[in-house]
Amino acid sequence: MKTVSKRTKAKKDLSKETEEEPEEELPEEELPVNEEEEKAEAEEELEETKEKAEEEAAEEEVLEEELEEEEKPEKVEKKEVEEEIVEERVYTIPLGRAWISPPKKRAPRAIRIIRGFVTKHMKIKTDETEEAEKLVISNEVNEKIWSSGIKNPPRKIRVRAVKDKEGTVTLHLAEGD
Repeated sequence: MKTVSKRTKAKKDLSKETEEEPEEELPEEELPVNEEEEKAEAEEELEETKEKAEEEAAEEEVLEEELEEEEKPEKVEKKEVEEEIVEERVYTIPLGRAWISPPKKRAPRAIRIIRGFVTKHMKIKTDETEEAEKLVISNEVNEKIWSSGIKNPPRKIRVRAVKDKEGTVTLHLAEGD
């Protein structure tokens, strides 16, 4: 029972300490004088936030206009690139030989078959170091090959091969595919 009495004494001591501490009073500046002043302050804050939002919207419009102006020269550059085309051909490349490979190696083999076919038919010189630079397979062709996964590449694919002045051949999907 001695332990119980000690506990009660400790609780009494704590309650005395909390009662003795005076509550902090707010300075006069922070105390609201009346409700009208509070409303006026709130309205001023709302007006300030509205003004900031309008300024930000105006800045965004200016940035969008600048971006649109920057895009126009890019369109001109694309037309210039198209003018450099020396040769353009459409091929249907058979990929049935890719199915001879084990299932997990079919899509990579299909890509190798495409490289070999285009190298042969577009007369790309077979220097191993320069071949990678002279043949570019676009992302859309690669996605078409890999669309069904590594095990199921398509049996054939139609591509458009474009050769430019520098001799670089770029493969794109033929229109309609």
